[in-house]
Amino acid sequence: MLNVQQKVNARIRRHRRVRKTVFGAARRPRLVVFRSNLHIYAQIIDDTVGKTLVSASTTEKACREATPRGNNSKAAEAVGGLIAKRALEKNIKTVVFDRGGYLFHGRVKALADAARQGGLIF
Repeated sequence: MLNVQQKVNARIRRHRRVRKTVFGAARRPRLVVFRSNLHIYAQIIDDTVGKTLVSASTTEKACREATPRGNNSKAAEAVGGLIAKRALEKNIKTVVFDRGGYLFHGRVKALADAARQGGLIF
């Protein structure tokens, strides 16, 4: 059985492996997901200049009103919809999805599906 630190290190190794190939440019920035025990965060980043273009998380008032708990799939869907809405406002339509070393399952998948339904293409 893995302890907590081993799980974190395994996720970081997976994330580094994925980041070797996933790169966000100005034409197609990177949609990054970070998942903690209490919240889920999403950012759209342009890696050429190292700048965050759009962000959303369950710590924001807009998401807290939609779902009181920030660590379930319903909250992840709210974040996915919010990040898609904000990205389209800034004329960002296509992104590269970076799952952050997490399995594409549960909250991460819910966020990705909601972002796709919101109009993002990846």
